[in-house]
Parts: sequence; C-alpha cells; structure tokens
Amino acid sequence: MGYGLAGSVFHAPLISATEGLVLDTVVTTDAERRKQASAEFPDVRFASTADELWERAGELDLIVVASPNKTHVPIARAALGAGLPVVVDKPIAGTAAEARELAALAEERGLLLSVFQNRRWDNDFLTLAHLIGNGDLGDVQRFESRFERWRPQLKGGWRESGDPEDIGGLLYDLGSHVVDQALTLFGPAVRVYAESDVRRPGAAADDDTFIAITHANGVRSHLYASATTAQLGPRFRVLGSAAGYVKYGLDPQEADLRDGRRPHGRTAWGIEPEALWGRLGSGESPLTGGGHPVETEPGDYPAFYAAIAGALRDGTAPPVTAYEAAATLDVLEAARRSAREGITITMEPTA
Repeated sequence: MGYGLAGSVFHAPLISATEGLVLDTVVTTDAERRKQASAEFPDVRFASTADELWERAGELDLIVVASPNKTHVPIARAALGAGLPVVVDKPIAGTAAEARELAALAEERGLLLSVFQNRRWDNDFLTLAHLIGNGDLGDVQRFESRFERWRPQLKGGWRESGDPEDIGGLLYDLGSHVVDQALTLFGPAVRVYAESDVRRPGAAADDDTFIAITHANGVRSHLYASATTAQLGPRFRVLGSAAGYVKYGLDPQEADLRDGRRPHGRTAWGIEPEALWGRLGSGESPLTGGGHPVETEPGDYPAFYAAIAGALRDGTAPPVTAYEAAATLDVLEAARRSAREGITITMEPTA
C-alpha cells in the first residue's frame, strides 16, 4: 500500500528478496510510480484503492502499509477486518492508544501485526547490542544517539506538514527510530524531557528535536533528530563503567537500496569499510578518541521480512510487535508534551 519512499526503497525490494514471499500487488494511482514498479518487478499487479484488495483478500497473505502516516490506522484496521495479516511502516499510529487498539484487534482475530522498525537491523545497532551483551562496556551509564542531517532547504510533502492529522515532523519520523532503539537496548522509560523546535524558514513542523530518557534501569538516553545539523555528531556515543563506544556514519543499507542495489543473492550486504568502524575503549586523545577500532557487524534489513515469513508460516512472534511500537509512542507523546510545556514527564507503567 503506497509506493513512495517507504514502499519503493524499503518494502518492495526487501519483500522481493525474501525467500517464501512474492510481491503480488502495489497500490498506487501515480503513473510514474507504476512505471517504476513495473520496471523492477515485471510480474507485479496494481490496484488503485484498498477496497480492491479486500475484494480478493483470499488471494493474499500479507498487507504492507507504506502509505502516509495518517492512513496507517484506518488501512491497518480495514486489513485486519478483512482477515489479513499486516505490517505497518513506523510510526504505526499517531497515538499509543491507537496502536494498542490495533494490537488488540489483531489478537482478537488471531492475525499477525508487526511494525517496520528497520533500524534495529542497522550495522551499528547490531554491533552495539553485541558489545553490551558481551559486557565490553561494563554497566552502560549514558547512551547518545544522533540521527542528524543537513537539509537547510525544505523538500515539501506531508512529512514536513504542520497539520497534526498528517503526523509529520522529525519527532515522529526519525524520533521513532532513535526511541525504539533506546527502549530495545535499555528497557522502559520512567522520565522523559524534550526540546523540539522549528528552525528552517517556512517550516511548519519540528525539524530539530532532542529527547532525554531516564530508563527504569538507570541508563540515560540522549537522543537527537535534526535536519538542521551543519556538522554531524557521532551516530552513537555510549559510555559505560568499563569503556565507551563511539561510532560515526550511517548504515549503508538505505543508500544502497536508494541506488538500486539489492540484497538478493549478495554475499556482501550491509558491510561498511574499515575507515568507518567505531572505536571501543577509553582515552582522551582529541584525534583518535582513544580505544581501538571494532569491526562493524553487517547490517541486515532482510532479516525483518525473513522473520515475517517465518511468523506467517509457523505462528512465531513477529520481529517487532505493536505493543513495542506503542511503548515508543508513549515516549514520543510524552516528548511532545514536555517540549510544549517545558516540563519533565514521569511515565506511567504500562502492561
């Protein structure tokens, strides 16, 4: 459903590269996007509306919602109502309550519902999770995560819309990634503080946001999402009682997918050059940052749809649950309120 950035760059290529999955239908009315999809996937069919899919629900095994954010909930609800499993691009909804309502509906109907949080399979995130699991950092005290860009000119479109119904802005766009990663690594949040600004002339939605999370285990996460960063900081800086880990640069998978490279049949996917490896250790050198280089694990976006295929066949848990997505939305909603009111939000425990 949808063949913009999410559908054409991420979902369609990854689905087609997954053993056991076939890309059957693309829903779009845009002639250029249909032409683009036909060129890469000659056997794909097209539909103009969601209703065309519900009419032949018995032929389909999975609906992927890659349309604009404001359509995620109604389309996912309709798909589940038609008896179809669903993957929804992040954010699954505009509120945590809506996410939990969808989760309850999926459970009621015995259907898979998952959320595409591809950054859990970034190379740096996989490497960091491995280092934490091995105890190489000791007890993690502070997690700094930056998803920064330098885009001084507006691009337009719903992602930069200031209309609350569009669920635009970086808090819900890139913020969905950095918050999900923090919660996945360090568990639930107990306090949230945020600053969110509209920096660029003519902009209507937040384009420069900072979120501070205190986790229940005592770790503090400092998360940055910005389109106005003229000098990019490290993607990760993680400080522990025994060592720190600093990593610059963004996982190469998105750039590869944008450039038309595909993971199907490739033995070297998601691998970055040694010059971009992060450093682990301690020290005060302003040139090297101390420590030693650590080889970055290969990124693995294909793992998401491989896990979806397994869940559909075997009934196993999806790789990302709607309840996990709801927990991320709890933090994003708290961050929005914190930035608006200038206060720290204490989080209510959730089931």
